[in-house]
Amino acid sequence: MDEPLLSEKEKSEVVENEKEQWSSYQYLGRTGSVIPTASVAGTEVSVQEIRSAAYSDHYPPSLHAPLVSSPDPEPDEQAIVYQGGYGGDLSGNVNEFQRQILDEVEIRELLIDHVGHIFCWGSRPARTWKIHSVEDCNVYVGNLDTFIEEREIIRERVPYVGGNIDGKDSGPELGIWELDLTAQFPILFIPEKETRLKVPHSEAIERCSGCEGRGDTLCPTCNADQEPGFYKENQMSQCPACYGRGLVSHRDGSDTICSKCNGKGKIPCATCGSRGLIKCEMCHGNGSLLARNVAIVRWKTLSTRKVRATSGAASVPDEVFHRAKGVQLCNTQAYQCTPAFFADSYFLNKFSSEVIADRAPVPPTARVICEQHIISVVPVTRVTMAHRGRSFSFYIIGFSKEVYLRDYYPARCCWGLCPCLEWLKL
Repeated sequence: MDEPLLSEKEKSEVVENEKEQWSSYQYLGRTGSVIPTASVAGTEVSVQEIRSAAYSDHYPPSLHAPLVSSPDPEPDEQAIVYQGGYGGDLSGNVNEFQRQILDEVEIRELLIDHVGHIFCWGSRPARTWKIHSVEDCNVYVGNLDTFIEEREIIRERVPYVGGNIDGKDSGPELGIWELDLTAQFPILFIPEKETRLKVPHSEAIERCSGCEGRGDTLCPTCNADQEPGFYKENQMSQCPACYGRGLVSHRDGSDTICSKCNGKGKIPCATCGSRGLIKCEMCHGNGSLLARNVAIVRWKTLSTRKVRATSGAASVPDEVFHRAKGVQLCNTQAYQCTPAFFADSYFLNKFSSEVIADRAPVPPTARVICEQHIISVVPVTRVTMAHRGRSFSFYIIGFSKEVYLRDYYPARCCWGLCPCLEWLKL
């Protein structure tokens, strides 16, 4: 009896591998916490679901074919996967997710390394001052990326040099959203990309408006005051070498024939050679233009970003939290994302709804391709160091443990001249 090529266990492993390859986002859910775009908590929104949502009223299938080939983000760009609970309120001090525990030695090493990159700061306070307090003030970061495609048509005219044209006789002209751009479609959520494409069957021959189809225009030098359509030939100007005499005088009192005008005292117009006309720059002297429609297509990502921080981390700029590596509590991708739902956190539900509500407006000439909604929590540790009645604070942010210290640091030797010294260093 023939045996199957794959056992049942091996088949299930193959199916799981295929699901991972088609994954368009990461999400780890808890019991009772679901994403509105998925039927079951933790299930993935497939590429087919994104396509079906878009086909109904918005795009032809050719626009969404490249979705299946869009590569996943680089490993170093992905956030650390969430392994625990969502945590409580923003003001709470206890969080269920894996917290980074920093001891005194590591805190000092991080600060010393940060101070060492600033040439006018000394390391003595980082090495000797007492660590007065270590406070957890974690920050929630919300992102909504809307990937859009914008199309517009411009009329382009180039000199016609002869040959066949792709006009309406060759077939019906395609509409702007009927153009197939599968080959040019970029990866999802690229910051920006632009391409130009000639619209098929849109070419036509037109008379040049610059010269009225003549191929020549009036010379601006010798026929500057002439009416359109009238010009004079053989216009001459005074020779600048002999001042119209035809002779050049020398110091010994002798005269010789001017070599520039051959003794005539007049020279032809340097612009047109005294033709009175010059070649039309618009049509290059052909008298006709080839007009065609050109589609300009732009793909771009419109981003909405929000940060919710406690008062302890309020002085840190939002950009620092956005580039920090944290824990993704929610990562969904769909044609149009809806607010995430966390059964055990009213704060996160409200925060997600606020991010969605601030969705960037889409231009009227553009259409939405896909959206991605991410809610993350970034671990932030606020450290205060003190010595003889003086103190300063700094922050250790994210799992990459980036040190942020903007304000007061007690050991500076630049006396406020840091910008000048940095300029000299460059």
